[in-house]
Amino acid sequence: MKPDNATSASALPDWPYPIWIAHRGAGKLAPENTLAAFRLGAAHGYRMFECDAKLSADGVVFLMHDATLERTTSGQGIGGDLPWHALSQLDAGSWHSRAYAGETLPTLTALARFCQANGHLLNIEIKPTPGTEAATGEAVARLAARLWAKAAVPPLLTSFQPEALAAAQQTAPELPRGLLVDTLWEAWFEKAQDLGCVAVVAHYALWDAANVARVHSAGMRCLSYTVNDDWAAQHLLALGTDGIITDRVDLFSPS
Repeated sequence: MKPDNATSASALPDWPYPIWIAHRGAGKLAPENTLAAFRLGAAHGYRMFECDAKLSADGVVFLMHDATLERTTSGQGIGGDLPWHALSQLDAGSWHSRAYAGETLPTLTALARFCQANGHLLNIEIKPTPGTEAATGEAVARLAARLWAKAAVPPLLTSFQPEALAAAQQTAPELPRGLLVDTLWEAWFEKAQDLGCVAVVAHYALWDAANVARVHSAGMRCLSYTVNDDWAAQHLLALGTDGIITDRVDLFSPS
């Protein structure tokens, strides 16, 4: 049985990305945003990953979610305040488990090398240190455009910060963009259109038939985060949404 919006979805522009996307590499099974996590996600059959990218004090794009270092590394303070040399020395695995002790923070360049060598696709969330939204969007877009210049399928750039997406749009307009939303704030739909987005990436509970139809009617795709329960995944698939970001790489088969 097809979802109610199957007809409108079939008229959308081609979409080169799979439905299933592994959150931060392998969800919670490995230390997030490390190469070990992406290797584990790949071992579970995933061929597309979500990661978080931010800027070091000396302009290196590296992977980390939080603004501060304490939760996921052996460091302290704001990650973006440190140069890459200092960040590269941190232990980004011990917090998770002893098996990953000594795992390091990767650069976006290192992850791109891994993904391209193995035919994997990527959703890069631009995750600026507060106050660096435009600079981070510009740097991530410029680097991604260079790293994937010859790729058949470019990375999808997303952010909760419209300023970061606007900078990415200006820097590398050819790269696809998606607006992340955790609530349906005023003018979210218009902002996604203004930014030339190909997708809206929403908290999964925000999607209903009307919102899916609205986004699809504008030629954009509907993606969801972070979906860890089967009932939620089945609901989103029935609605005709286009992508599911999950921690549960051990529960959902991406094939």
